Amino acid sequence: MHSHQVSGIENNKYSVLSNILDLYENRKENLIQILHAVQNAYGCIPLDLQQTIAVRLGIPLSKVSGVISFYSFFSTKPRGQHTIRICMGTACYVRGGKKLLEHLMNTLDVEPGDTTADGKFTLEVARCIGSCGLAPAIMIDDVVYKQMTPVKVNELLSNF
Repeated sequence: MHSHQVSGIENNKYSVLSNILDLYENRKENLIQILHAVQNAYGCIPLDLQQTIAVRLGIPLSKVSGVISFYSFFSTKPRGQHTIRICMGTACYVRGGKKLLEHLMNTLDVEPGDTTADGKFTLEVARCIGSCGLAPAIMIDDVVYKQMTPVKVNELLSNF
């Protein structure tokens, strides 16, 4: 390891990561637990943190990035205060999920995976949220809202 002159803020940024890696003994078997801890500490896992994790665990960056992209819990970008997940499972899709997604994209001015400019909402697409009988469904944070329409979505968003 080379020693670089790093500003106090930058150094502090990495000290939390370093503590997490030390806690999990820099072991690649602990990658998922490490990523959870980093996500909780930083709110997201950007590329610079992924590179440090890969180096410290002695694994390729592609392995770290692959795990992050596989699990929807992890994010490489800062997330909004609230996460909106639109279900695109078969039942929801057929009963208007696609229309709801387009409505939210227009209303919030974001693409799936992105966060609104004000940092309030992150919009995501889910494969299935288990409410097929009352489709189309969306989730805001951990609450499922069933039989949604664009009008109901607008009413719901006004509560946030």
